[in-house]
Amino acid sequence: MAMQCVTGAMCKCTFGTTPSPLTAIPKGSLVTAENCVAATILDHIPSANVAPFGMCSSLANPTVASATSAAAGVLTPMPCVPVTPAPWTPGSPTILINNAVALNDTSTLMCSWAGVISITYAGQTSVTIP
Repeated sequence: MAMQCVTGAMCKCTFGTTPSPLTAIPKGSLVTAENCVAATILDHIPSANVAPFGMCSSLANPTVASATSAAAGVLTPMPCVPVTPAPWTPGSPTILINNAVALNDTSTLMCSWAGVISITYAGQTSVTIP
């Protein structure tokens, strides 16, 4: 079984340089696990839910591509600004929190700049979900 993700879960991006915390925002009734707000797949909004991952090294990111071009083709990472328009997938479809699918630690989130965001620590260690 997977772990229920909560505020404080740690995430990483395949093109980022540092891990970043997840911030779950309650939508309706407050649901918690180990006294932390439980996350859903809808907690994917940049800055509000998903913080930057340090520097981005994806050439699909226009700022990285531009800086790399200006450096004569030498990869030049730029500050990460996640662009995550779609929810986390797949979550735990059998567990709903305020009519939204619960987020587990096996879910991933796609960044528009080709990064795959995954969860390295669920933020708690006692509540498991399918």
